[in-house]
Amino acid sequence: MDVRIGPFGWIEEEAARRAGAGLVRTLRPRSADSPLLDLASNDYLGLTRHLEVTDAAAAAARRWGAGATGSRLVTGTTELHTELERELAEFTGFEAALVLSSGYAANLAALTALTARGSLIASDAGNHASLVDGCRLSRAETAVVPHADPAAVRKALDGHRGRALLVTDSVFSVDGDAAPLLEHAAVVREFGAALLVDDAHGLGVLGDGGRGALHAVGLAGAPDVVATVTLSKSLGSQGGAVLGPAAVIAHLVNAARTFIFDTGLAPAAAGAALASLRLLRREPERAARARHVSASLHRKLTAAGLAAVCPDAAVVSVRAPSAEAAVRWAADCRGEGLAVGCFRPPSVPDGISRLRLTARADLTAAQIEGAVDAIVRTAPPC
Repeated sequence: MDVRIGPFGWIEEEAARRAGAGLVRTLRPRSADSPLLDLASNDYLGLTRHLEVTDAAAAAARRWGAGATGSRLVTGTTELHTELERELAEFTGFEAALVLSSGYAANLAALTALTARGSLIASDAGNHASLVDGCRLSRAETAVVPHADPAAVRKALDGHRGRALLVTDSVFSVDGDAAPLLEHAAVVREFGAALLVDDAHGLGVLGDGGRGALHAVGLAGAPDVVATVTLSKSLGSQGGAVLGPAAVIAHLVNAARTFIFDTGLAPAAAGAALASLRLLRREPERAARARHVSASLHRKLTAAGLAAVCPDAAVVSVRAPSAEAAVRWAADCRGEGLAVGCFRPPSVPDGISRLRLTARADLTAAQIEGAVDAIVRTAPPC
């Protein structure tokens, strides 16, 4: 080490390489009253600013305090947490639920507590980073299988003796395509394995009234199926949860480190998520509306000649010719009053940069038209 530049001198070299590749990321604080039309967040049902939801968050903070005050096993479990877990499990069709501080923590909890050395995890190549990190921390053998390929899963599981698990997103966050859950379930059952599904992008959008992707295909509540969800997308709040058989949830309470050693979810977030869940039960049409908006965006963008991936839920992906072009495109959209996501390596496993649009159930026809017009007008040449 060159003592003249210190122990972090290598960071400057990394930063220079990142800048040269057009991959520098920066924080862009938004104001509370941003004038931009939001197609970048994951607020699929338009609930994060719904008065009923924000009032519930405020009421929970006033009653229970600003924070949970400790881990769930010490002082961090309130009546709100258990109420949310009970209603979340009932809504999605699972036997039990466990609420954690984030969807990321939920994925780490499930993967590390349900596997061990000697276990095998078959992990879809398109899985979210939290699932990838959960596999790494699990100490299990991980076989990364080609995207949405049940035959590849069968090949990975064949011959393994011992505990085995297939982990996949239900709806993949980059292109918005859905996993073949029924085919995956059939394969894992051939080998006595379990199925773990991250339904972050399915809850609130897919299934009867937004009950999720597993409910939609009849797998919710199965004894060999576990799901994780986030409370920060369709439910407009913060936090995550694991859903599954009661025995699995009880095991996580005793074995999942990101549950045991993390401070519990703030009461305001639990109260907001519970209010959103109840609102969705009263207004199940919000789920169908989110799907309608995503289909409309896709249809209009492809009609204009753009390479948009057909969405299976609320995510619409539009391909860009390069990382630099994607960044400029997103910036030009902001200049037109539209906020869009910009995904580029290393966030995308296929190396293809794109704009990522998220449909919202509360978008009007005029807002959809305006968004499509801005995206088409600012599109870079292919």
